[in-house]
Amino acid sequence: HSMNYAGILAGGSGTRMGKTTRPKQYFRLGASGKPVLIHTVEAFLANEDIARIVIACPKTWLEYTEVLVAENCSASELERIDVICGGTERSDSLEAICAHLETTVGLSDDDLLVSHDAVRPFVTQRIIADNIRLAREFGCTDTVVPATDTIVVSTGGQAIDDIPPRVQFYQGQTPQSFFITEYRTLFAQLSAQQRAELTDACKVYTLCGKPVRLVMGEYSNIKITTPHDMHVAESILAARE
Repeated sequence: HSMNYAGILAGGSGTRMGKTTRPKQYFRLGASGKPVLIHTVEAFLANEDIARIVIACPKTWLEYTEVLVAENCSASELERIDVICGGTERSDSLEAICAHLETTVGLSDDDLLVSHDAVRPFVTQRIIADNIRLAREFGCTDTVVPATDTIVVSTGGQAIDDIPPRVQFYQGQTPQSFFITEYRTLFAQLSAQQRAELTDACKVYTLCGKPVRLVMGEYSNIKITTPHDMHVAESILAARE
């Protein structure tokens, strides 16, 4: 029986937020004062096709995260959520999530992971559903939006080398979804140098010459990484509520 799992990547330390006492996934958002992470988790709890949600967070924030989840979720919801230690790199956290699922629930070749940034709390049900549907059909998906700004290429950072047509460019978001077993097999084939240049799961597929299907995201599916983003997030939440 094929299962869909959600992997929430909450390993970030929030360096771009300036001097703060906590990573941005723990910032409180909206009138309810719920942390960003909880808003994100709720989006996946709302999808009945997601069997389990695994949150990978920094080791130093593990207990805090467990308490946070327990405070904000019902008993039945808690049965669907695991909180684990993430790794230093994004790929380490993904592997930790995959390994955790393998040891706790077991994995078959057609089990899917919908991996998502903890700091993208506005992911919609449509985006999640499209990820599951298209990943099952094509093997791997990446959520994107068309680039709104013109992209300027400069190798030296001083002058323009090229201004390619904007129509070819998309801004990457998450979720990124894939069959867990295949992802781990492909990752194992990469050289140390290839692994060093990884920024996300989809890069594993492109490096191995495997197709990645685009899922249309939303401009509201923002990543909260700066103080300015928090202001935007409050506006989006206010409009939704």
